[in-house]
Parts: sequence; C-alpha cells; structure tokens
Amino acid sequence: MRNLLRWLQNDDFAYVVQRLIEGLITLLLASLLSFAIIQLAPGSYLDTLQQNPKISPETIQQLKVQFGLDQPWYVQYWRWLTQVVTRFNFGESFVYNRSVASLLIERIPATLLLAITSIILTWAIAIPLGIVGAVQQNTLIDRSLRVISYIGQGFPSFITALLLLFLAQSVSPLLPVGDMTSIDFAEFSWPHKVWDVAWHMILPTLALSITSFAGLQRLMRGQLLDVLRQDYIQTARAKGLPENRVIYVHALRNAINPLITILGFEFASLLSGAFIAEFFFNWPGLGRLILQAVTAQDLYLVMGSLMMGATLLILGNLLADLLLKFTDPRIQLADLK
Repeated sequence: MRNLLRWLQNDDFAYVVQRLIEGLITLLLASLLSFAIIQLAPGSYLDTLQQNPKISPETIQQLKVQFGLDQPWYVQYWRWLTQVVTRFNFGESFVYNRSVASLLIERIPATLLLAITSIILTWAIAIPLGIVGAVQQNTLIDRSLRVISYIGQGFPSFITALLLLFLAQSVSPLLPVGDMTSIDFAEFSWPHKVWDVAWHMILPTLALSITSFAGLQRLMRGQLLDVLRQDYIQTARAKGLPENRVIYVHALRNAINPLITILGFEFASLLSGAFIAEFFFNWPGLGRLILQAVTAQDLYLVMGSLMMGATLLILGNLLADLLLKFTDPRIQLADLK
C-alpha cells in the first residue's frame, strides 16, 4: 500500500495523467474539426442511393432519419459525441450496415501487426547501419550506405509497392501476390497458419519499411557523429577506454534519444501510410477500410477511423516519452512538456 501511495505521488505519474487529460481535450477538438470539415464535402452517401431507381424516396427519407442526416451538422455531432462518451458507440456504417466499433476492432489487428513488424524491421536494420556509417565516416562503406539511403528516400511508397508487386508476379509462387492468408488457410495447423501469415507479410512490410529505414539510417548516422565529437567522448578515449565501449555505451546511449522521441510519430505515420501497402497487396487492414469509407462518404466510419488514428498518435507519443525516460533515467518527464 505504501508503494502504491508513493507511486501515486510520483511526478512521473502526474505527468502521465496530465498527458492523458490533454490527449482527451485534443481528441475532442479534433473530432469537432473533423466532423465540420467532412460536412463541407459536397453530397453524401445517400446521394448515391438516390440514383438507384429501385430505391424509393420514402426509403431514402427513412435512412436519413435513421442515421440522423436530417438534422443540422452540429446536432449530428452532438448525438455522435454523446453516444461515443456514454456507450463507446461510434455509430453505424452506412455501407457495411454494421457498428463502426466492430469494424475497427476487426481490422485494427491486421494493421497493427503490419506496422509493428515494420517498425521492428526498420530499427533492426537502420540502427546498426547508421552506426557503421558513423564509425566508418567517409569510407567506401559509408558512401555506399548513404547512396542506398538516398535511393530509399527518393522512392515514393506507392512506387515501392508497385515494384514489389511486379517482383511477386515474376517469381510467383515463391512470394504471395496479395491477401493476408492463403485460400485453404482454415485447414492449416497452428504453426502452418503462423507461417502462412508471416509469408504474406513479407512484401507489404518491405513496402512500409524501405522509406522509413532510409530516413532512420541517416538520422542515426548524423546523431552519432554529433555525439562522437563531444568533449566527454574525447575524454573517455583519452582515459584508454576500449573504442567499442566508447561507441556502444557512452555515445550510442545519448545519440539514440532523439530517435526514441520520434518513435511515436513514426508509429502513427506508418498507420496512416499503411493504406498504400494494404491497397496494393489486398491486405485486410484499417487503411483499406478508411479509403473505402472516404470514397463512399461513410460519415461515421470516417469519424471512427480518424479518432482511432488520433488516439494511436497520442498514445504513441506518450509511449515514446516513457521509453525515453526508461533508457535515460537522467531525463525528467516534466522537462519534456
């Protein structure tokens, strides 16, 4: 009980609570702004239905009342916000005729799996190569790595996805062309199912990782070079410490802090950019769902998707701050405000 009270009085806990409160206020303002902007778009989902001669005007009017589209936009927003806060109900999708929450819960795991795998792959490759480039500055290895990073950053994500798709078609059936699972997935054993999903993840994960990897590698190289020029690094070398200890213990610990800071933004950008890989590789994730919702002007599905993305951005930034505190205890969370 004493440990719990001590933790409740901790400044770090107060910082987390403050960030969560600020995040809720941000979500409220973002939802209001998003709802207003969506209303500015010409037409609505029901305009498409009106073009169908099989659907009577009475049915259209009934749907307007059912979805609350017969009310002013601020009344629609207030009704939507009330049911979100009181019942965690984001409304019903016009297209799928299902609750938005069930659609998001169904699609989020596939997108999170893709995004988290991409982050792990990106960091596992970019950080070591960035360290090699800094340690081997201006050598042939460093120049080669810089050329690779320039090429990676120069390719837009959709071009990368197209090239990988052409590659998959050229070497088929060595690599899957699309989807998350094989046709006979239900008949597989559990180890075979895990392998099948991992096999289908190869190309969309690469499509997400290449651009992020190139930028992270350059950032790691630049940060480490800056730290290696600091006086305390020269002092550590003058004391006779092994070079590996100087680089991987003293320099790397300080050089990686800025990269941890951008981790939350990177996670959110991967989620928002996942729709490109999901579209090209037919991956059943949140990105494709959002794209279809925007195209069909599915109001409540668009709002639910936007709020989910904003929530993940806020939580990602908070997680990055906590991870920064974990890797460097000297940092005070209160100083990060």
